[in-house]
Amino acid sequence: MLDGEMYLWVKALHVIAIIAWMAGLLYLPRLFVYHCQAQVGSNQSDTFKIMERRLLRAIMNPAMIISWGLGIWMIVSQNLITEHWVHAKLLFVVLLTIFHMMMSKWRKDFEFDRNKRPERFFRIMNEVPTVLMIGIVIFVIVKPF
Repeated sequence: MLDGEMYLWVKALHVIAIIAWMAGLLYLPRLFVYHCQAQVGSNQSDTFKIMERRLLRAIMNPAMIISWGLGIWMIVSQNLITEHWVHAKLLFVVLLTIFHMMMSKWRKDFEFDRNKRPERFFRIMNEVPTVLMIGIVIFVIVKPF
């Protein structure tokens, strides 16, 4: 088990990684909305491709990996794996991770000018991380079961 001070440092780093990951999860679909409005092959489209790639690779992927790693470390070190709220939280985190992977695929579609999804699709998808985040926060703070 982690000692109290070390656990707090791990928890703080976990929250920082979550904030960075969520920022990307909330921003990338918005970039896709704007990218849909750009003409294929235009300078604007090329700029969006760079922004999307850098956001995903430099911020979102590392933040997701750190979030998962530190989260698992806290669950194991505090022996929380039997807690039902942790199971619910992990389900939502898995869904968030699947959404992350879907956005990675959509980014590649834009990169190779293969996107077939309309702007409205990405406007709706922009809400998914918020809904999942609300569930995660409720399970962690309220611990309803």
